[in-house]
Amino acid sequence: MKKLISLFLAATCLPALAAGQSVIEEIIARVNSQIITRSEFERSKDQLRDEVKQQDAANADKLFAEREKDVLRDLIDQQLLLEKGKDLGITGDTELIKRLDQMRKDMKLDTMEDLEKAATAQGISYEDFKQNMRNQIITQKVIGEEVGSHLTMSKEEEQQFYDEHKNELEQPESIKLSEILIAPQKPAVAASPKTEATGTDGSSDAKGQDANSEAAKQAAALAAAEAKANDLLKQIRAGASFEDIAKKYSDGPSAAQGGDLGNFKRGTLAKELEDRTFAMKAGAVTEVIRTKQGFVILKVTSHQVAGIPPLKDVETRVQDALYYQKLQPALRAYLTKLRDEAYIKLADGYVDTGESPGETQPIEVSTPKPSDSKKLKKKKKKLGIV
Repeated sequence: MKKLISLFLAATCLPALAAGQSVIEEIIARVNSQIITRSEFERSKDQLRDEVKQQDAANADKLFAEREKDVLRDLIDQQLLLEKGKDLGITGDTELIKRLDQMRKDMKLDTMEDLEKAATAQGISYEDFKQNMRNQIITQKVIGEEVGSHLTMSKEEEQQFYDEHKNELEQPESIKLSEILIAPQKPAVAASPKTEATGTDGSSDAKGQDANSEAAKQAAALAAAEAKANDLLKQIRAGASFEDIAKKYSDGPSAAQGGDLGNFKRGTLAKELEDRTFAMKAGAVTEVIRTKQGFVILKVTSHQVAGIPPLKDVETRVQDALYYQKLQPALRAYLTKLRDEAYIKLADGYVDTGESPGETQPIEVSTPKPSDSKKLKKKKKKLGIV
């Protein structure tokens, strides 16, 4: 629920007003036909303050001071991108439905109505939250189509970036594991029949028999679980998919993900498991291992050696980093172009750090007073101008 609350708070609307109460918004910027209000501006600063605290609490004040100057610029950027999205016919509706549904699944809610109720229960405007998410989708799509799609990366640039950032790419030895867990079935608890007391010796014998019977059932359950695990291992050795077997038979919480347990560095696993798995190559599968939970089969899905990995192993990471490195200046240039084509007017005392030298501002023309119009007519008549 905390995750849900934080997501909704990112799109909080203006505080609710009491019945009959009204508020006059101060307009601090006009971007073509759209406006940016002081309350939007202050809310964006509050969100920035929360973000920097989460990123680096010790240096939050310094980071906020560095980025605060660009808050209005970013709000103007968003309006320009949203307007461009409208021109391109980008609505974001389909993607919005997908994201909301994924959020519903993440929060383990049954319906979209439940998601709306969860927002309402927190005193948050669900409609404003959806609009905020739609705006994010539209701006991302505009940036992708208008800027990102035009970026190119050569093999030479990838190699250069890799050479310049090798130290940042260095990583400790780690493995990625998947598991199949077979837990012994708990014996069914049978109702104890009522018997007459037969003395101390007779009672002890009955309790002893019950204990022996329970132990026998537990031993049988363990043996059945081990036999099942060995049978599944035999199927995997014969070529069956580890992931498919995990989804179908594993009793572990990772079954739905094909047994995926994620990455582990040295020192994070029990020593017995670490000694076994870190000695294995990627794709290798362990024998059946007895644990407290039952019997497990582990697969090393990847094994990263310590040190700087070769370029081919981190090419995707390098490409992503290089893409974003190129995207920033390209996006700034694109936004400057949008500014050149837009009408932007700021209230006194506010600064747009992204202002373009070629930016056009609306020219305010004063309407002549009726008395001035009459004087002008008389002056034209005197000069013989019809």
